[in-house]
Amino acid sequence: MFSPRFLLLRSAASLTSRSFCSGGVLRQSKAVDMEEVRNQLREIVGASTNWSDHQQALADRVSLSNMLAKSQNDLPAKRMKDSYREVLLPLGSEPQLREKYLTFHNTVRFGRILEDLDSLAVLISYSHTYNEELKRSPLSIVTALVDKIDMRQHTIYPDCDIKFTGHVTWVGKTSIEAKMHMSQFRNGAYAPVLDATFVMVSRDPENKRAAFVNPLKPEGPEEEKLFQQGEANKSRRVELSTASLLKVAPADEERKIVHSLFLNTLDSKTVSFRSRVLPPSSVWMEDAKLKGLEICHPQERNIFNRIFGGFLMRKAYELGWANACSYGGCRPNLVAVDDILFQRPVEIGSLLMLSSQVCYTQGKYIQVRVHSEVFDPLTSQHNTTNVFHFTFASDRDVPNIMPMTYGESMLYLDGKRHFNQTVES
Repeated sequence: MFSPRFLLLRSAASLTSRSFCSGGVLRQSKAVDMEEVRNQLREIVGASTNWSDHQQALADRVSLSNMLAKSQNDLPAKRMKDSYREVLLPLGSEPQLREKYLTFHNTVRFGRILEDLDSLAVLISYSHTYNEELKRSPLSIVTALVDKIDMRQHTIYPDCDIKFTGHVTWVGKTSIEAKMHMSQFRNGAYAPVLDATFVMVSRDPENKRAAFVNPLKPEGPEEEKLFQQGEANKSRRVELSTASLLKVAPADEERKIVHSLFLNTLDSKTVSFRSRVLPPSSVWMEDAKLKGLEICHPQERNIFNRIFGGFLMRKAYELGWANACSYGGCRPNLVAVDDILFQRPVEIGSLLMLSSQVCYTQGKYIQVRVHSEVFDPLTSQHNTTNVFHFTFASDRDVPNIMPMTYGESMLYLDGKRHFNQTVES
């Protein structure tokens, strides 16, 4: 069994893997694979792959609370390069791995990519907080928010190696921003595929309260720019939360949009508030839903005995994609993933209810919102766990989505906000 220190250092040191595309050129690069990423995480936390041992190992973590820092000032500052990691997904050089990522249409399952990004973000965060004097980390680092995932190309080839790189770019007192990039080996070189920004939070060993993380010390103008961008991202998130339609009324321009949509659906024969008519080339929002249910088994647990956030993202993405595909009548391309908020953990054994809704359309673009909640069949209680936002592009113009109720109008405006944010960035 390797020590945590050796495992962490090895990912940035001398381990060599091949980069390969079927029929292409071999190239050397230093990276670990995704399986080793997950093994490293188990080693850092002290988790086990065995279900019963895993529960005992987490119970033992309670004793690590006395290792937590009393303040952030007690922790040494870290550099961005301290958390830098490279991970290889050898779809080209290891065909036996390919089936896990393959769709029926011979494309890559993007939901699996979301799982891998989530695992890497956690490892990057642990790399930033790593203390070589401790055998196990007392921190419970979990995903709080997927701030943004921007696609730089729509085609991900199933028979070419993929490389993930990333590092910490901003740190608060108990939160960490990790930026990651994904590229794919083709025609003798790696080409960019996507950029992702995740926000992680640090908790105590029992995951009950916040825990301090090491401050970040930028080196040079490039790193200072990344750090300032992290500060700007935090301010933007606070501003968006303050302006949420669940808290404040729509802006004046947005109220005009809602009223215009209402007027466009009035029945000209009756001119009644209660009589509505669907305009041409339009679909009622009520008819643009798709739902799913997942029973959360131990197999999908993370290193803290909760349901893996990457699994939740994969299921939400696949449901959202299926809804966009059904709505547009063709296979859509993902444009962006935006503002995935993890409101509460999902316990093993939960009934997870997923509901996707096409909430905004513009030309060939489809904005889909996926809401997930845990349902307790014994108490009939529903609790929201996550909200996901996906922007898809069809290969042709799609029907206009039309809200009928005030609540649907708010979903429409929220979808429009997320779409505009995607387009502007």
